[in-house]
Amino acid sequence: MSAPGVLSFTQQGWEQVLAKMKRALVYLDAPCAESLHWSCGSTRLLEAVGGPACHLREFEPAAVGGGAEQPKAVFVLSCLLKGRTVETLRDIICRSHFQYCVVVTAVNHAVHLTANHVPAAAAAELEGQPVFEQLEEKLCEWMGNMNYTAEVLHVPLLLAPVAPHLALTPAFASLFPLLPQDVHLLNSARPDKRRLGSLSEVDATVLPPELLLQIRCLVSGLSSLCEHLGVREECFAVGSLSRIIAADLANYGPAKNRRKTAAGRASVVFVDRTLDLTGAAGHHGDNLVEKIISVLPQLPGHTNDVMVNMVELTALQKEEKNQSMVAPGCLAQSNDTAARALWEALLSTRHKEAVMEVRRHLVEAASRENLPIKMSMGRVTPGQLMSYIQLFKNNLKALVNHCGLLQLGLATVQTLKHPQTAKWDNFLAFERLLLQSIGESTMSVVLNQLLPMIKPLDQRTNDDYSPEELLVLLIYIYSVSGEFTVDKDLGEAEENVKKALAQVFCEESELSPLLQKITGCDSSMTLTFQKSKIAADKLFASLQDIAGARNLMKQFKSVYAPGNHTHQASYKPLLKQVVEEIFNPERPDPVDIEHMSSGLTDLLKTGFSMFMKVSRPHPSDHPLLILFVAGGVTVSEAKMIKDLVPSLKPGTQVIVLSTRLLKPLNIPELLFATDRLHPDLGF
Repeated sequence: MSAPGVLSFTQQGWEQVLAKMKRALVYLDAPCAESLHWSCGSTRLLEAVGGPACHLREFEPAAVGGGAEQPKAVFVLSCLLKGRTVETLRDIICRSHFQYCVVVTAVNHAVHLTANHVPAAAAAELEGQPVFEQLEEKLCEWMGNMNYTAEVLHVPLLLAPVAPHLALTPAFASLFPLLPQDVHLLNSARPDKRRLGSLSEVDATVLPPELLLQIRCLVSGLSSLCEHLGVREECFAVGSLSRIIAADLANYGPAKNRRKTAAGRASVVFVDRTLDLTGAAGHHGDNLVEKIISVLPQLPGHTNDVMVNMVELTALQKEEKNQSMVAPGCLAQSNDTAARALWEALLSTRHKEAVMEVRRHLVEAASRENLPIKMSMGRVTPGQLMSYIQLFKNNLKALVNHCGLLQLGLATVQTLKHPQTAKWDNFLAFERLLLQSIGESTMSVVLNQLLPMIKPLDQRTNDDYSPEELLVLLIYIYSVSGEFTVDKDLGEAEENVKKALAQVFCEESELSPLLQKITGCDSSMTLTFQKSKIAADKLFASLQDIAGARNLMKQFKSVYAPGNHTHQASYKPLLKQVVEEIFNPERPDPVDIEHMSSGLTDLLKTGFSMFMKVSRPHPSDHPLLILFVAGGVTVSEAKMIKDLVPSLKPGTQVIVLSTRLLKPLNIPELLFATDRLHPDLGF
C-alpha cells in the first residue's frame, strides 16, 4: 500500500468485508455499491464470493431471498440499523434458508446508541456493543434457530474514491446547506422558544433530530478516515451547516482517545455549497469529464457515474431496442491500471488536452495489439476516435485487454457528438454576457434579457432552454449577483419572469420528475396556472435566499470580479478565495474561516491567551489539508484546488471530499426539491 489516502482507506474497509463473503449471497445498498464500484470494482467482489455463480442482489424490500442451497448471506449497508432497514432485513431473512448471516454497517456503534437515545454518560459506562448484540439475536430468531451464526459489525465504508485527490460520500448525496427560509421553518417548529434571527444563530441544539443524526453518521465516517490517515485534525468552517458539522467532529466523543496518540496533523475545512452556486450552475469549467457527466445518462442507482452505450462494439444494429441488451459501460475503472491512468489524466487536464490524451491511449493500445491503425495528426474528431475504437471490435482478446480504455473512449465520443454539448457553449456565451451586464446594469435589466428566452414547448427548438435549464440560468444569475437592492423595476421584472415560467410549466406535454416535485402535480393535466404560479413564487423565494447567502460573510462577500479597461468582468470561485486565504503568506486571523474548538482545554487556552502569547490554530498549520464541500463539488473545482494548493504552499497535501460530483442540473433538484431539514433515515 502507498501512503495512506482515500483509496487505501476505502480498500482496507472493503477487504475486511470481502473476507466475510466466501460462497455467500451478497446484498448491497446503493451507496455501498457505489463505494465498491469506485474502489475495487465488482470483479473483486466476485473473486471473494468464489463459487460458480455470483449471487449479488440489491438490498430492498422486494429482494429475492436465498434458496436451500444458499445457507450464507452478507448484507452491506451504509445506514443505521433501525426502522425500515431492520424490517427489510427481517423480511429477506424470513423468506430464505440462511444459517449464517453477516450484517455490515458503515455507521459505528456509538452513533447507534445516539440513535436509540442512550445518553452519552450512560453510553460511556456500557460494555460491549449492545445494539449490535441485540440485532445478532434477532437475526438468529429470524433464521429460525438460535444456534445459527449471526454477526453484526461496523466497517467505515463512507467514501467513493474517484481519484487520489477526490472522494465522495454517496450516502450523503442529498445533504445540502440550509437557507434563510429554513430558519422560518425551524422557528415555526419551536413556537415557545426564542426566535432565531438568522442562519448565524442556527446550531446543533435547534436542528431536527433526523438531520442531527445524519450529520453524526457523516462525522463517524470522517473520524474513521482521520484515524486511517493517522492524523489529529483541527476543524474549521465556512458557512452555517459547515459550522455544525465541524463542531460535531471537533467534539466527537469516540475521537478523543484517537487524537491523543495520532502522530500526524491535518486541517479539515468544511465549506457550504450554497455560498457559491455560480460554480455549480455555470458552464465555465473547461473539462471533458464535467461534460461527460452532464450529458450522458446516469448509471442506475448511482449519483456520480454515467452509462456508456457499448452497442458500437457488438454486431447488433444501433437501434433503440438494442440499447438495453448490452450492459452499459461506465467511468469508474478501478481494476484497470491503464484506464485508471487515463481517467485521472481526464480529471486534471483541459478539454482539448483530454481529447488528445484519449486519442494517444487508443493509438498506443491498438499498436500494442498489432491492429491496423492509420495515424492522423491535427484536430481530434469524434469520427477519428470512433475509427480507432472500431479496430477492437472483432478482436476478442484486444477487447478484453482494453475494455476499460474503450469505455472511456466511447464516453468521450458520445459526449462530443451529443446535442447537449453544443448547448454547453450556448450556456457559456450567455453566462459571459450576464457577467458583463451585471456590472453595468441593474438586476431588473438582467432579468428582462432572460425573458424572451422563456419559450413554451410549441415554440422551442433544440437550441432553446428547457424549463429545468432556465432554472439553472436563474440560479446562476442570483448566485453571482449576490445581494441587490429591491426596487419597483425589479419587482415588476421578477413578476414577468414568474408569469412566463408558470405559463411554460403549464404547457409542458409531460412534467419532468423535477417539475413534478416543484409543482406538486404528477401530470400536466392536473397542473393549473394558479398552482404553477404558486410554485414560481416559491422558486423566487429560494433564489432571493441564494442571492443573500453570503450576507453573513465579512470577507467572502462576493464571487463577482467587476471588469475594467483591461479585463472583462469575471466569476471568482469562493473555493479559490478560501484556499488563497488559508495560504495567505501574511497569515492573518481568518475572518470567515471559523476554528471549531474541542471542549475545555481550548477554552483554557483562550483564557490564558489574554496573559500569554498563545497563537490560535490556523488552517495552514499542517502538512495535510482536507477540504470538505457540503452539498457537492464540480470536477473543475476539484482540479483547481489540487493545482492551487501546491502553488501557494509547496509540500502541502490536499484531499477534496464532498457529498457528490455536481452537474448543473443537480442544483435545481437540491435547491428546490429536497427537504434539507428532514432527511429520510428510514425511521
